Amino acid sequence: MTGPLTATASHWAQIGEVTFVPGMRLIFWLHRRLGRWPARVILYPIVFCYMVANPTARRASRDYLRRIMGTGAAGRPQPATVRVLRHFAAFAECMLDKMLLWGGAFEPKVEIHGEDLIAAQIASGQGALLICSHLGNVELCRVLSRRIGLKVTVLTHTKHAKRFNELLERLDPASQLDLMQVTEISPATAMLLSEKIARGELVAIGGDRVPVSTKPLVAWANFLGTAAAFPAGPYVLAHLLQCPVFFLFSIKSGPTNEVHFERFAETIRLPRTERDAELARFAQQYAERLEHFCRRAPLEWFNFYDFWRLPALDGDHAPR
Repeated sequence: MTGPLTATASHWAQIGEVTFVPGMRLIFWLHRRLGRWPARVILYPIVFCYMVANPTARRASRDYLRRIMGTGAAGRPQPATVRVLRHFAAFAECMLDKMLLWGGAFEPKVEIHGEDLIAAQIASGQGALLICSHLGNVELCRVLSRRIGLKVTVLTHTKHAKRFNELLERLDPASQLDLMQVTEISPATAMLLSEKIARGELVAIGGDRVPVSTKPLVAWANFLGTAAAFPAGPYVLAHLLQCPVFFLFSIKSGPTNEVHFERFAETIRLPRTERDAELARFAQQYAERLEHFCRRAPLEWFNFYDFWRLPALDGDHAPR
């Protein structure tokens, strides 16, 4: 099932995200001079305060972990509060890794799966669309950019793209990562992205957050045993760009970071008569792969809002 939603007050973007550019600069400076633990001394209290001050995030974490721990994830049972604390601690570590990667101060151990697939795609001269998620640390694909010269434009729904681009330029002038704020895909935006694809660049878009819009188009899929709304935008964009589509997932397995590229489709076409059914089918395939990797690394999915029930999803367009 697909359909537009009427946005209301509790959209994830209105809950607020942790964005603290001056603090990021301080943490980076501390790590460069004193190492990781002093940086943690600053970052952990920030994330802990965010957790304490945000009951929505705590409830969302508890609900997600209850679902994932009951669907095959490994590990001994733990009290819900301990799980939530570990979830936010994993988020803090991921944030620290991202900052250090952006600044070129971190050389993680990375295992890239599907590197041959994406390398062959780039070698063909045509770029591709990457559908990623808020699981793990997708910035690890920058390790691959050093190997084969990937240039990636990340589409973001938040208003902070310009600030993060400025920060990236200061920390790493040679960065091949560009953040681009996109609320809706206009013809001009589609043309710009098409030009990037034609130059052999990659365009990345999240597949697990409904975008900021008055009536976002969504597709319903089963995720961890319950119907959830996934954005239909990635598949509509793929239809407009007529380019290869890959899934991109990142998780941490012990000391090793894994980056997984999976070819999803050579091209995506959305016939008018079967458009909704096709969008729902694509969203379900994505949800199944996301669930697979969430089960492998349950503490690394960082969507701290009620993924299964938002006020914007209630009413005529909610799943039956």
